[in-house]
Amino acid sequence: MLFTKLQAFFNPEQFQGWGKKKNYFEGWYYKVISSNQEKAFAFIPGIAMDTAGNKHAFIQVLDGKQKTSAYHRFDIKEFKPSAKKLLVQLNKNSFSENHLQLDLPGIKGELSFSGNVPWPKRFYSPGIMGPYAFAPFMECYHGIVSMDHIIQGSLHINGEAVDFTNGRGYIEKDWGRSFPSAYFWMQSNHFSKPGISLKCSVAKIPWVRNSFTGFIAGLWLNDKLYRFTTYNNTKLRRSFADEKKVEVVLENKKYLLEMLAHRDNATELASPIDGFMNGRIEESMTALIEVRLTDKKEGAVLLNDIGKNAGLEVAGSIHEILLV
Repeated sequence: MLFTKLQAFFNPEQFQGWGKKKNYFEGWYYKVISSNQEKAFAFIPGIAMDTAGNKHAFIQVLDGKQKTSAYHRFDIKEFKPSAKKLLVQLNKNSFSENHLQLDLPGIKGELSFSGNVPWPKRFYSPGIMGPYAFAPFMECYHGIVSMDHIIQGSLHINGEAVDFTNGRGYIEKDWGRSFPSAYFWMQSNHFSKPGISLKCSVAKIPWVRNSFTGFIAGLWLNDKLYRFTTYNNTKLRRSFADEKKVEVVLENKKYLLEMLAHRDNATELASPIDGFMNGRIEESMTALIEVRLTDKKEGAVLLNDIGKNAGLEVAGSIHEILLV
């Protein structure tokens, strides 16, 4: 078991919950958008364990265009993760870095992924959490499986064959006890040309007897990942949200990243509180994000673009993370 835990720790895309019996959740977020951008779905497999040790597995389905969601519940015995790689089997459904296979009410089929863009892993910084991955008491941990990739295959959705071939996808995950009590999250990999992807989150992070505002952003552009995080000397210059927009500005010695997300109608999803999926959040998959990346030293604008089909969540007591 110890070797399995260590192997998983340095590969955060894999199942992390070995030996967990209560007060724990883990879930993966698979975003798939068709090449014509008319279909947008998120498939979220995971497990939940409450403080009393009651357990179940689930697959949430978010239809981003129709703005509907479904929560499919499974017996925990049907949840079968691999100890060697990202592979989660749940009844007749399976999920990995390079595929998903679905056999759900109204949704069946298989998709494969290629050209995946993972977040770099180092022994001292295993994934997007950086050195915070080594803190054993974090409320919620986060991982990026793929910032961007190409999809092949089709799904039968409510009797309709939907071709996702040459569409684009994104995969991330979370695990721990609960989602943050206040956070913004935004993501898009549908800009004016393929191969650009943005992910950004700002959240209230409990820390020992206090808390701080943490943030993580990554911009994949021209085959380079620009990283803006709490632990790499980036500063949060602005953090704001109201009913119409979300603004985040991040700056380090070399670059300035400005993001303005325009909110759209959102759909309710289940979220974890003390391990169980009793919370509720709202997510949109039809937001727009204006993104501007500036090279401060050269005085050059490296990106000034709008991300479409953007995932956007604004949750909790957001006044706790506002910086204006």
